Amino acid sequence: MKSVLFALLAFVFIAPACAQQQRKSPHETVSDGGISVTYGRPYKKGRDIFGSLEPYGKVWRAGADEATEITFAKDAMLAGKHIKAGTYTLFVIPEAKEWTIILNSELKQWGAYEYDKIKGKNVAQVKVPVINLDQVVEQFTIRFAGGNMIMEWDKTQVKLPVMLH
Repeated sequence: MKSVLFALLAFVFIAPACAQQQRKSPHETVSDGGISVTYGRPYKKGRDIFGSLEPYGKVWRAGADEATEITFAKDAMLAGKHIKAGTYTLFVIPEAKEWTIILNSELKQWGAYEYDKIKGKNVAQVKVPVINLDQVVEQFTIRFAGGNMIMEWDKTQVKLPVMLH
C-alpha cells in the first residue's frame, strides 16, 4: 500500500514538472484593468518571422507552445465587437498589411494544430492593420497601452482596441 501511495504522490509532483519541460519559450501573463493574457514569448533568434517562420495567411497561436488565452473579467468591446466575460483562446492570421484576430471558446489548445477542427467555436473575428516598426522587437510581446492590446515581434506591431463595459 505504501508503494502505491508513494507512486501516486511521485506522479502528482513529477508530472507537472515534466509537462513544463516541453515548453520551448518563457511564458508570461499580462493584465490591464480586468483583462489578462497568458502567452508564450518566443525569441526572433535571427530568423525572419512573419511571412516565413509564421507564414502569411495561416492561423498562428499568437505566441509559443500552448495557444494564447485571454480573459475578460467583464463584458468587453474588441475592435467594435461585443465579447462576453470569460476566457478565450486567441489566434491570429498574420498578413503583410493586416492581421485577423480570432477569439475561440475552445481552451487548452497546443499551438494552432487543431484549429480547423475547432473553428466552429469562434466567437469573434476582427481585422487590424499592421504597423511596420523601425526597431526589431527580439521577443514576442503583448502589452496594453492607450486602450489597445499591442502585439509586436520582429518589425511588426498590431494594436487591437479593447475595452471592458
